Formats: sequence, structure tokens, C-alpha cells
Amino acid sequence: MNTITLGMTGLQVTPIAFGTWQLGGEWGAFDEDEAVTAIRHARGLGINFFDTAQAYGFGASERLLGKALRSELDTDRRGIVIATKGGLRIDEQRGLVRDSSAAWLRHGVEESLQALGVDYIDLYPVHWPDPATPFAETAEALGELVWEGKIHHIGVSNFDVAQMAEFARTRPVETLQPPYHLFRRDIESDVLPYSREHDIGVLAYGTLAHGLLTGAMDQGTTFATDDWRSNSPLFEGETFERNLSTVGELERFARDRGHTVSQLAIAWTLANPSVDVAIVGSRHASHIEDSVGALEMHLSPQDMTEIDTLMSGAVAVAGPSPEAMP
Repeated sequence: MNTITLGMTGLQVTPIAFGTWQLGGEWGAFDEDEAVTAIRHARGLGINFFDTAQAYGFGASERLLGKALRSELDTDRRGIVIATKGGLRIDEQRGLVRDSSAAWLRHGVEESLQALGVDYIDLYPVHWPDPATPFAETAEALGELVWEGKIHHIGVSNFDVAQMAEFARTRPVETLQPPYHLFRRDIESDVLPYSREHDIGVLAYGTLAHGLLTGAMDQGTTFATDDWRSNSPLFEGETFERNLSTVGELERFARDRGHTVSQLAIAWTLANPSVDVAIVGSRHASHIEDSVGALEMHLSPQDMTEIDTLMSGAVAVAGPSPEAMP
């Protein structure tokens, strides 16, 4: 699989990254052996970029990723690029909270290194902006960790333009991880242009609209109570029905071109010149093959215009991400 240069980092990564949020427990129970097989299959298909986070089960996802890739991590560490995010913690009274203080970030990096079983982390984004901690403190702390060799590159996730600009006064923002998919395009107006202007590598998450763009859902689809989607307005009522109808139209569009709707969703995301990588996760090996097939789908300007027309009847998702952490 061909690689691209991820913004100013210089990292050579595949345009599809394997995401592991679904392996932290927020999507309900899963078969661990099957998940390990999926990760290894992704690597076998040529994917070299893997995204996780301390808060995905607070070590659960990272440990599973480290287990799946153990052999190669021990023998060819430079062949794999790992991004793991920090800056969230559990408070006994408030639950999950944002904490990008120097002390917690250092603690988080040490825990992530141990969970993954590696000596360094290739890319370490701040998971969410923390209003209680000055960005200068966060940036300086991460800079010290770069100097120590524990992380190599610094990024942010879910930051807006003003927040990235403030962070960059202390330390350059090397990458951004924003939510972006056919039903959520709010970053096109300012975040993506800013990122492109400043050579910030963009890793889009939620590319498949959290399963909506897989074509596997219908009006009878329900979710387990421990799956965050069971309480999301994106998957309820009229919004869900209208968007399912739109997915049906997109599915026909993709099928006419010899592809699946999920491949269309990924190809559409990567067609934006400001997006470097689409993060796609799965617990099943077969789904990864489908995602990789998106790299063979090339959308013309006419195709993009037709897709916009098909999306005109959909309910757009805007504002805070439906799966947002506090």
C-alpha cells in the first residue's frame, strides 16, 4: 500500500489508519481473539498506521493493540506508526474529565508506553482541549516528552482554529484529528483550510459515521445499552430514518461503480485535499479488506457534485460530536 507524508511530521503513513476506539468497551462487548485477528489482518494488508488512546478503556485498547502487533513491534518497530491520545482521566466524583496538565500528560504517556509495550510513541495528540489548563503548559509538557524521546510528534484532537492557533504559540501543532464524514462537514469552512495552510496533517475520524455509512443498518437496528450509539440522536427517530434513506441512495451510487457504500464514504473523505488519513476501525477482518478497497475508488468532480446532490435530503450533524467526551 502506498504511503503519504503526514503533514509536517515527515511520517510516512498509509492513508487508511486502523482505529481502535471500538476495542475500549464503548461499543459493547466483543471477541478479543477476533479483534486481534482484525488488527493483524490490517497489518497484513499493508496498513502501517494504528490509532488508539489512553481513554479507550484506560489501557484496554492499547494493550490489545500491543498484543496484536507484538512480534513486529519487537523486531521492526519503525515499520509501524502508532498514535495514542492523552488528556482524559476518571474523576471519582465527576466521571470522565479533561486534564491536559503537565503532570497528568506525563503520567498518561508512561501508562501508554507500558500498555503498548513500546519505548516511544510516534504521535501523541491531546484528546480534547482542556479549558482548565493553559495550552502553553500542555505544549511545554509535551515538548519535554519529545526531548526525552518518549514521544516523537505532537498533535491535537477535536480542537478548533482558535485553539490550534493558541497552542501553536508555544509548540507547532503537527497533526489534527477531527470528526469528518458525509453527514458532518462543519470543519470544511475553517478547520481544514487552516490545517492545510499550516501543513497540519489531518486524520479524520468517524469516517463511516459510526456505522451508519456501512449499509448494514436499517430502521430496526438497535444497540446494546453499553454502546454509546444507544443514546445518540444520530441513531434515533426521524434523523435516523432520513439518513438511512440517504445511505440507500449512496449505496446505489457506489454499487453502480462497483464499490460498497463504506468504500464510497472513505474515498469521499480522502478526496478532500486537506485530509491525509481516514481512520477506520473494525472488530472483523473482512471489514478491513472492504475499507482498503476504497483506495481503488477515484471520484471525479462530477461524482462529487452528484454526491452533494444525494446528501441534500440528509440531516447534517454539527456542533459537539455525538460521541463527544466531556
